[in-house]
Amino acid sequence: MWLDEGTWEACVDAAREIGGDITLMHVVDVDTEAAMSGSAGLLGRVSGADPAELLAAAERRLLRAASERLDRTAETITLRGRPEREVLSVCAGADLLILARDGDRTRLGPRSIGHRTRFVIDHAPCRILLVWPSAPPSAGPVP
Repeated sequence: MWLDEGTWEACVDAAREIGGDITLMHVVDVDTEAAMSGSAGLLGRVSGADPAELLAAAERRLLRAASERLDRTAETITLRGRPEREVLSVCAGADLLILARDGDRTRLGPRSIGHRTRFVIDHAPCRILLVWPSAPPSAGPVP
């Protein structure tokens, strides 16, 4: 299961309904880490804190919360790199990948899936369960 901030709860809820071994996976984007580094960083000044440690602490909190919500034993994998590439490398030995839509949640269609998630969907070497992070929008006329 690929956990990402803002959508992880839906992935965990979907996994609770599935039997078998579960692996919780999170990837810290090295581009985000780089943007936080430097004297001012692209994301603003990080008041003397090490950006890598801030991201690692957030990652630990996310994995702990996901594990508690899952309410059963699960392996955890933490990675650093380009998220879409790292997720695919782990999926090589998986039976199923659970991930959430991460784009525009106000309408159905391709824009409801972000670029990284689309890349993973297109290249995953395993089955995929794609979940909405919240209730899907109502079905209107299909274009």
